[in-house]
Amino acid sequence: MNLIVNTYYRLALLLAMLLAASGVHAQINTDQVVNIGRNAMYFEDYILAIQYFNQAIKAKPFLAEPYFYRSVAKISLEDYSGAEQDAGMAIERNPFIVDAYQVRGVSRQNLGDYKGAVEDYDAGLKLMPEDKNLLFNRAVCETALKNYDEAQVTFDRLLQLDHRNDRAYIGLAQMNLAKADTATAFENLNRGIALSKNNASAYVMRAEIATRAHRDFESAVADMDSAIMLEPRYAGYFINRAYMKYNLDDYFGAMSDYDYAISLDPSSQEAHFNRGLLRAEVGDNNKAISDFDFVLKSNPSNFMALYNRALLHMRTRQFREAVNDFTAILKKYPNFEAGYMARGEAKRRMGDYKGGDADYEKAMAIFRRNKTHVSTFNPAEIEATAAIKKAEQRALNGNDEPETAEEIMNRFNTLLTVNDNDAVKPEYANRQRGHVQNDNIEVEPMPMFTLSYYARDNKLNGKTHYIREIGDINDSRLLSGTLTLVNGEPQLDEDEIQRHFSNIEYYNSLLSSAKPRSIDYFARGLDYLLVKNPDAAIADADAAIELSPQFTLAYVLRADAHYMQYRMAQARDEGMSSQLLAAAPDARAQAMLRQRQDVTTIDLLIRDLEQVLKLSPKNVYALFNKGNAHMLQGDFTSAISCYTAAIELKPDLAEAYYNRGLMYLRMGNKTLGVSDLSKAGELGVLPSYNVLKRMSR
Repeated sequence: MNLIVNTYYRLALLLAMLLAASGVHAQINTDQVVNIGRNAMYFEDYILAIQYFNQAIKAKPFLAEPYFYRSVAKISLEDYSGAEQDAGMAIERNPFIVDAYQVRGVSRQNLGDYKGAVEDYDAGLKLMPEDKNLLFNRAVCETALKNYDEAQVTFDRLLQLDHRNDRAYIGLAQMNLAKADTATAFENLNRGIALSKNNASAYVMRAEIATRAHRDFESAVADMDSAIMLEPRYAGYFINRAYMKYNLDDYFGAMSDYDYAISLDPSSQEAHFNRGLLRAEVGDNNKAISDFDFVLKSNPSNFMALYNRALLHMRTRQFREAVNDFTAILKKYPNFEAGYMARGEAKRRMGDYKGGDADYEKAMAIFRRNKTHVSTFNPAEIEATAAIKKAEQRALNGNDEPETAEEIMNRFNTLLTVNDNDAVKPEYANRQRGHVQNDNIEVEPMPMFTLSYYARDNKLNGKTHYIREIGDINDSRLLSGTLTLVNGEPQLDEDEIQRHFSNIEYYNSLLSSAKPRSIDYFARGLDYLLVKNPDAAIADADAAIELSPQFTLAYVLRADAHYMQYRMAQARDEGMSSQLLAAAPDARAQAMLRQRQDVTTIDLLIRDLEQVLKLSPKNVYALFNKGNAHMLQGDFTSAISCYTAAIELKPDLAEAYYNRGLMYLRMGNKTLGVSDLSKAGELGVLPSYNVLKRMSR
């Protein structure tokens, strides 16, 4: 598996004072622009965030903050070079931003510049000597540089600060494996798993040791089962487990895992190649050819796929195709005498006896030149040797570990696994919200349903969300797009973002020159909401309601905007470090004020939802959202009542089962909680299974 590093972010997010429409034509307020960009980052709208930071940098290029936050946005998009550059610009302007060193270090680490990364981590540790993420990432880099003694010292320091840090033990295990000390690696993995059973990488590494060192495929499958339960959407885990099942003679299970891996990642060459090998072994030749066709279409230089397909074309009497394949093989390996023999046989089967005889003579000439009567030239072995050398070189560069010859060379019945040696990943600050498979993260409920132009269908159950009022407004064709309800914020690309800014300008002009209509205020408010400007959205919703008090969707829009305000405030409070809060002279007073504002925001949200239900009593999504609002207030019994009412109206509302299940668990009712989570998982809410696993410990 290519090295794909997931980074986790600690963002000091503030409640934004958002731009009014008239302000965009005048000199921009950089504080407001940066705050809006930070809000966008909270919603993981990194493209939108970068645009806001670009505006701030253009206006005031001497500020460090816009460069720093833009570097975080870029690293989230895996633009490591851009993130490294921006973090460097931030450091030039303010050398005391610890997180800037961390971002640049993580970027360099992903780019393979481990020495540069260590320098950044050391600089950060001078400012914050006990930062666990800096220590962990530094130790991983020292391991990659093969500075094992230094890595050991850093891991020991980390464990002195936090003796229950499971990732430190996993990092030590990675170092042990690099030193070929599988016994110690196994012990450290066991320690890490004992501390936290929610780290998929630990199970994958232990499965690898069981497979390579002990040929214990049963234990390996059990560990891969645990990893898959924690990260059920990663195709590579299913490919690895298929290899293990194959070695247990569970061909049906292996085939099922390959099929599912391809359903998760249809472009996976590894899954198609391995499934092709297995299909060939069980005699499903034509389907095996289809898999090798896919691999070669994606990667025409994959010699092993070409070689296997050539033999299968012979086996299935597709002689013309076999000739083409062997011709390509012989072009690369002109001394492959068995290849000439095979191509000659295919030509004769097609009636080309002259061509077949010519290939036969070429093979005989090579035999005579080598003074042998048996083919000794094996291109598959040559390809395997080259692959081993390439893998070893990647290992020297810190990108991968070499695979064994046995895993690479057997072209027919050894099923390759996807390497998952990136078990120890560099982190930028705290883990992301919503990644429930990680340790020490609160399980989050499904968010509220909100208005959007961008449908987010549940790919597991294919359901969309609809209410009558949305159908009516779409039928009127008065909006710039097709309105829908979504559960979770969709990501907008640059063109979509610009389209909403253009829409806002259009409605600014329209409302200033024509008689105002409630639908125009509603439409502009929705555009404001989609570019994370809830204050302006509320103002437009107010105007729409004043003109049309029975306009149900205007209340929905205003409720959505209040919800966004609340989440932005929470992001601000969660992101600001305790040191910064403590340093503020009026910190206590500010905290009390923010708390009162949050309570008021939720009250306004509930008031709008109640008005929606007054106008539309069977609006199941307003009931669900009201349940979420009560949950935010800590009123779990009222939340459960709302979810129950929503389920009665819509028995397949998976999100309601999931949230109600969480509420039951919060109240100590495991029986009802587990039942609801099981139903939610059945209806397609994947995090349900992780919660069920964690509750079964």
